[in-house]
Amino acid sequence: MALDLSPYFDKIAGLKMIHRIIIFVGTVVVLVAAFVFLVYLPKTDEIKNLKADIEQLEAQIRLAAIRTKNLKKLESDLAGIEEDLKFALRLLPTSSEIPSLLKNITKLGNESNLDFLLFSPLKEIPKELYVEIPVSVEVRGNYHDVAQFFDKVGKLDRIVNVVDITMIPVKEFETNLRTVCKTVTYRFKEEKAKGATKKKK
Repeated sequence: MALDLSPYFDKIAGLKMIHRIIIFVGTVVVLVAAFVFLVYLPKTDEIKNLKADIEQLEAQIRLAAIRTKNLKKLESDLAGIEEDLKFALRLLPTSSEIPSLLKNITKLGNESNLDFLLFSPLKEIPKELYVEIPVSVEVRGNYHDVAQFFDKVGKLDRIVNVVDITMIPVKEFETNLRTVCKTVTYRFKEEKAKGATKKKK
């Protein structure tokens, strides 16, 4: 059944112009208020929530991009460190190689015309990743022969440093010298070396 609104319109038509305007304005205000409270404001809150979500997602994306960039740098740095470790492993002797290395040092001294007065391995000094292996050395020979010996030791495939060097003439005004020094080589701790070998595989 259709709603007959004609009596209401007839009543409005019989009102004065001022009353019609008031009714019209009132109706518009009610409609606008209804739209604002029922449609606009709920949508505004929804839009604010969506904007907040978007900003949060953008922040997460930026953070992820930074982490990805840092991860690539870390991976590059790690690859470089692993290469350095592989190179160091080639330069540092293992436990089984130490005796032959020390024997090779004495051989170089003999080839340089030096007389060994002392060649005494000292107590090993453990460090975090490696172990220092010092050897107390005392030789006799002229300065040129000693320098030649040090040069040969420095050219070994394995790292051997010569430190704490003291040179004293055997006799006054004599070119023959008694040279006291310490040779220091290094080896990786066995567990560290095994770990590095596994990584290489």
